[in-house]
Amino acid sequence: MNSNEKSILTTTCFGHFLSHFNMLFFPALVIPLTTLYSLELPAVIALSFWMYVLFGLTALPWGLLSDKFGAKTFLLLFYAGAGFSALAAGLFLESPALFSLSLAGVGLFSGIYHPAGLGLISKGITEKMSLALGYNGMAGNLGLALAPIMAGVINYFSGPEMAFYVLGGLNLVGAAVMLMLPIAEAGNGSNPKPSPYHGILAGFIVLCLCIILQGLTYRGTSVILPTYFELRNEGLYQYLTELQGILGSKNVAATALTSLVYFIGIFGQFIGGWTAQKFDPRKGYLLFHSLSLPMVLLMAYTTDIPLILVSMVYLLFLLGMQPIENTLIAQLSPEKLRHSAYGAKFILSFGVGALAVYLVGWVEQIWSLPAVFIAMTLATLILVLCIFVLFAVTRNRP
Repeated sequence: MNSNEKSILTTTCFGHFLSHFNMLFFPALVIPLTTLYSLELPAVIALSFWMYVLFGLTALPWGLLSDKFGAKTFLLLFYAGAGFSALAAGLFLESPALFSLSLAGVGLFSGIYHPAGLGLISKGITEKMSLALGYNGMAGNLGLALAPIMAGVINYFSGPEMAFYVLGGLNLVGAAVMLMLPIAEAGNGSNPKPSPYHGILAGFIVLCLCIILQGLTYRGTSVILPTYFELRNEGLYQYLTELQGILGSKNVAATALTSLVYFIGIFGQFIGGWTAQKFDPRKGYLLFHSLSLPMVLLMAYTTDIPLILVSMVYLLFLLGMQPIENTLIAQLSPEKLRHSAYGAKFILSFGVGALAVYLVGWVEQIWSLPAVFIAMTLATLILVLCIFVLFAVTRNRP
């Protein structure tokens, strides 16, 4: 890569890290917040609803603005807006209503990253776009992995208020990095790449259906996983809580295991980026989702160490498919609308996927917490069938 491409990847990797770090910080604090607010689990989870909705629903408007005015200004707004919103979450923690409003601000500004950042990569990095998307995905996965354990450890020592102050500070550091790192954006048409497929519009529509289903499974998993581990690993935690130091807290142990599981997704992102660079991304997309199907079903029936191992494999494929999906978005969209295309993806993935916040609570109340993963198994099965339709409507160019 040349120096500008390296600057693009540096900026976008830090942004991807923080965008997912912002979204995974709250779930690790759900159990402590149920105690603080004296509320039931579904009610506390629901405080994050508007954060996740705005994270997704604003993606398309942010993408349209990035196509019109460029991505750099909006990436700076992402860092600053999410930073001050997280500080407000810590400041207003005692009020569930104001705390929920502050979380909504975190989601609103974090929603900038994906359409702005991924569009910047796909237009500005020429030869190794899929591999760059894989590296970018690894950074995002690092955010997924570190958020639960950092939130849990900070809460253990200093409480949830300090946890959100730290979150705000990290985002403001991102704003400083963005100001110091010069980037030249590629203009529309500067990197023209014809699609390798016929049936581009039909393919994009079917891919959008896949993205909706993937968003439900991703958000459902991310919002419930720390709590699920805390409630389903009694035998393992009985051993862990006998250890000295920070593992003396069951919540910290749960968030540490959640982080461990998300770390595995880092390798999945690299494998997914390499797969999309070397092979037909449609085949990689089908393979990764097919391999995730039995794993999500097993999560409903396992506990302790088997649950941790199954979760690792599931997250390996669930997160590893993201560079493949992002490559397909780039191949099935015109360059002049690239930011908007990624915005459309994430309004579907994270906006519609935010419904999982309520679906998780609904399924848990009517059936049980493990039944959440049975519901996600059904969604994954339908997703795999949709990928076969994607093959049918897109044909390789002769």
